Amino acid sequence: MQRLQGKVGVVVGASEGIGAAIARQLADEGAVVVPVARNVAKIQEWAAEWLREKGVEGRVHPLQCDNTREEDIDRVVAFVEKTFGKLHFLVNNAATCPHATLYDGKTEDLRRTLEVNVLGLSLFTREAVRLMRRTGVDGHIVHINSTSGQSIVQEPEGNYMYAASKHAVRVLTEGLRRELRDLGTKIRVSSVSPGLVRTNIFANSGVSQETNDAIFSENVCLEPKDIADAVIYVLTAPPHVQVHELTVQPNGEKW
Repeated sequence: MQRLQGKVGVVVGASEGIGAAIARQLADEGAVVVPVARNVAKIQEWAAEWLREKGVEGRVHPLQCDNTREEDIDRVVAFVEKTFGKLHFLVNNAATCPHATLYDGKTEDLRRTLEVNVLGLSLFTREAVRLMRRTGVDGHIVHINSTSGQSIVQEPEGNYMYAASKHAVRVLTEGLRRELRDLGTKIRVSSVSPGLVRTNIFANSGVSQETNDAIFSENVCLEPKDIADAVIYVLTAPPHVQVHELTVQPNGEKW
């Protein structure tokens, strides 16, 4: 049974890892998905492979988008409105986690963490909600957060700005819930907070390959599909149910 048949959604940060797994799972459930990322070639690569494997056309529409560029966000939302008329869900998955300590981290690393993880997420959310309200859709906003945003844990050196950005996402999720409630809409908002997931986020953010490999070899971790399954659960809950916070951790996690 395809539980999201006829729904249209955008997945931000979908070139690989969690974002790619979410986009594929959504399409498997019948949704039309617009996966976006800075490196759209990576999306096109996995999308072509997925289409060959599944034999389904018209489900995946990759677009280039840097969520720190407002004009990119506007272009994606305009494409969705023009092409499909409506937007049913947005999954904010884009994130960065550079090795940048608070005492001597590079300004560009600290700034980019906040721009991608907080401001970009907020701007995409704003434009998605505007489109949903404009077209009368009781849609759903999903933020891929982190257990680092739930408490101040012992982070690997240089991860406290990342943790701070994820704490901000937690507050923004609750703030948006209250704003949507006060507006009288039925648009839902959910935060999905994974523990350690086997992705390239550390390597992509500039951490050495040695450190990246050590993190995953020394700790139990989740797979991207585990988080995709969680997102499907959140999106397919009955309309009167809002899964506001969902924490997903690997069994036996130390952190």
